[in-house]
Amino acid sequence: MYAANVDGTRNVIEAAVGAGCQRIVYTSTVGCIGLPRRDGGKVVPTDEETPVSGAQMSNHYKRSKWQAEVVARELSAKGAPVMIVNPSAPVGPRDVKPTPTGKIIVDFLNRNLPGYIDTGLNWVHVRDVAVGHILAAEKGRVGQRYILGNAEGNWTMRETLAVLAELSGVPAPKLRVPWVVALLAAYGNEAVSAVTGREPKAPLGGVRMAKYTMYFNPAKAIRELGLPQTPPRQAFADAIAWFRGHPLS
Repeated sequence: MYAANVDGTRNVIEAAVGAGCQRIVYTSTVGCIGLPRRDGGKVVPTDEETPVSGAQMSNHYKRSKWQAEVVARELSAKGAPVMIVNPSAPVGPRDVKPTPTGKIIVDFLNRNLPGYIDTGLNWVHVRDVAVGHILAAEKGRVGQRYILGNAEGNWTMRETLAVLAELSGVPAPKLRVPWVVALLAAYGNEAVSAVTGREPKAPLGGVRMAKYTMYFNPAKAIRELGLPQTPPRQAFADAIAWFRGHPLS
């Protein structure tokens, strides 16, 4: 993971500069943006300027992406024409793996989601993220970061499941699982996974991240790039339609 994300980022950017590329877009993640704070009990979405440190990286994926972004910024400071984009939680069609966000929808549709953790995410249509990359290449300022998210996409998991239920006709789980209980279950899942070689149903890194409400403010990308703002409900509707036409277990 570190070889691909960190060393690979350096190799590709240096090769692109050597080949004379005039615009280079590096895909990071909102996991490298500072965590939201609470003000009077309300979560305040964070933006590209929110301070963050490597100590906040809760798993190897986030840590390797953070180190890769540091590399991208260092090379940009030395003259590489790099723009950085930080997608939030993309959903939509053609999620063949599926991704962690897509797996939430697959598990919901298959009724394999008995409960939920009281967390929150910024949902964005995957097509808007794709377009955001192109817009960053065309309009982005060198050395700048852009959150590719949706201004109306900051939803709690309970709100997310309610929308999924409305769109799909599948009833939403009502059991809210305490984070500590989910964490213990994740440790158990990881232990079983180490023996069986199968992916854990509740990855430890994902549960650790779920402790925080991951709300973000994409105003800069909307203002400077013209980032599209497809309603999150449409993103979920498109994802549900695609998954139902391409069943995944």
